[in-house]
Amino acid sequence: MDYYYSLVSSLTPTQCIMSFLALLLLIQQFTYWNKKRHLPGPAFVLPFLGNAISLVCNPSKFWEDQAAFARRVGISANYVIGKFIVFTRSSELSHLIFSNVRPDAFLLVGHPFGKKLFGEHNLIYMFGQDHKDLRRRIAPNFTLRALSTYLSLQQIIILEHLKRWEKMCASDKTPISLRLLVRDMNLETSQTVIVGPYLLQHARDKFKSDYTLFNVGLMKLPIDLPGFAFRNARLAVERLVQTLAVCTRESKIRMAEGGEPSCLIDFWMQEQAKEVAAARAAGRPPPLHSEDHEIAGHLFDFLFAAQDASTSSLLWSVTLLDSHPHVLSKVREEVSRIWSPESDKLITADQVREMNYTQAVAREVLRYRAPATLVPHIAVQDFPLTESYTIPKGTIVFPSVYESSFQGFSEPDRFDPERFSEERQEGQVYKRNFLVFGAGAHQCVGQRYALNHLVLFIALFATLLDFKRDRTDGCDDITYSPTITPKDGCKVFLSKQ
Repeated sequence: MDYYYSLVSSLTPTQCIMSFLALLLLIQQFTYWNKKRHLPGPAFVLPFLGNAISLVCNPSKFWEDQAAFARRVGISANYVIGKFIVFTRSSELSHLIFSNVRPDAFLLVGHPFGKKLFGEHNLIYMFGQDHKDLRRRIAPNFTLRALSTYLSLQQIIILEHLKRWEKMCASDKTPISLRLLVRDMNLETSQTVIVGPYLLQHARDKFKSDYTLFNVGLMKLPIDLPGFAFRNARLAVERLVQTLAVCTRESKIRMAEGGEPSCLIDFWMQEQAKEVAAARAAGRPPPLHSEDHEIAGHLFDFLFAAQDASTSSLLWSVTLLDSHPHVLSKVREEVSRIWSPESDKLITADQVREMNYTQAVAREVLRYRAPATLVPHIAVQDFPLTESYTIPKGTIVFPSVYESSFQGFSEPDRFDPERFSEERQEGQVYKRNFLVFGAGAHQCVGQRYALNHLVLFIALFATLLDFKRDRTDGCDDITYSPTITPKDGCKVFLSKQ
């Protein structure tokens, strides 16, 4: 004992610190190995940071490597910023996670540090009956009547932006990058569809600025200190939700007075006004989930879901139509048979439903380049994922929607809209592998709206514009921003048809 005491006392402060750090590193490494067990993944990880640097610097390669690790057994492991992570490539294992979002299994988080960004009480964090009740109240937002109303709003904004883009190309005679232009178009569309007349122009400008801060913060390390992007994103979300709460209050007043719904919040508040009136007449308290601020948080969820994923899909639709001219030709032929721009009429909901091939193209775009490639969950308790592996409590689990999309389908690496045709029906045969809109209780409630938006954009873009990609080496490589987009931002030459 005296020997060990004298040995320690002879160490310099620097040596003590280095020894302590080495011990921490060793403990952390053994903890990682203990959680990882037999799963494939990197054998060694940096203390605390793990592989966060490679994830932030090159997310495409990070997830490609993770998928390669998982190729043999369907799952793999890693370690990022103090968190053990599990990646699931297997569609069946992903379904198992999606279907077990409950208090004693998994918590859907949407982003590894989503609670800090989105708040504690949003739809994605809800379970059981409370979650079912809220989804029931949201359902009127996506009836055929509501979707038809949104379709007109979507179309008017898409047309305005297409004209603007064509003029930009005509004046400069140079290609334009569509990524930010499409994002701005989608932000205007989702704002108009969700809160319509309640968001005045000055509020829209501030909204756009705050949403940009939020987008940047999503891709940065979660350092919640002044001056850091993550802190800016969190504060921006708080301001965005406050703005949406004001819109909610104004819609409540208008719907209670018998106004006609003109946007998503109106359809929601119209039904809520009926419930509130019935509760008041019966002497009961107002229904749950009716507070302005809570509803605003859910509206922000809708905005987030409608914004970046849709931007990704629209960019890939342009890229894939350009590289597959026979598909573009068939889209133009179908649309011209159903609708003509010379008619000076908007495309109706019935006409969208008639566009079977364009619908198939939209679905294939979503399969081939699933925009939200991963859907993070946190293990609330130890969970037996397979017979030989139990996910430890606290693990962040990443079911891969992207990898699932390339399983089962015939020639999955080929862009082929015909797979969704009535004849082949691969969309039904391999339905369990098509996880673009999630699965289980938290499956995307707005998927019909999202698909309508993509079909509309494809139909209008292909019909009204001639376009050609400004192709350079690697321009179609995948980059994360935060959903996947073409590396060059989708640069195109545009002109009138």
